[in-house]
Amino acid sequence: MSKVKSGDTVRIHYTGTLLDGTQFDSSLERDPLEFTVGSGHVISGLDVALPGMITGEKKTVKAPCQEAYGPINPALCQAVPRDTIPPEVELQLGMQLQMQTEQGQGVLVKVVSFDEQEVTLDANHALAGLDLTFKIELVSFDPI
Repeated sequence: MSKVKSGDTVRIHYTGTLLDGTQFDSSLERDPLEFTVGSGHVISGLDVALPGMITGEKKTVKAPCQEAYGPINPALCQAVPRDTIPPEVELQLGMQLQMQTEQGQGVLVKVVSFDEQEVTLDANHALAGLDLTFKIELVSFDPI
């Protein structure tokens, strides 16, 4: 029976949870997630769990934050003048805003504090700093 190896295209179903069991994502009601093993298109904690699996196999994968979305990077939190936020935006703690880098790329940020003079925005991934658990099932794969 053929086993997954780096370079194979896989299709998996997954359910991702936090350590307390809170589910943050699942593919079970969608098409399976498809990617090439070892390509860097998914977090490394998932990528390294797939080689050796066979179609239909299920496993639970624990991904510490270093193998998931990384530790929280304080440099990605930045205070900006309040007047850089459009006046029609009613700021709320935790709300997400779409900002642009100087290169014109869109970046999703979260409002972590604000007052009349400035707004502190956090561009870390929402799951940064968290250890994650994934229940995965290899639905199918195409060997290289």
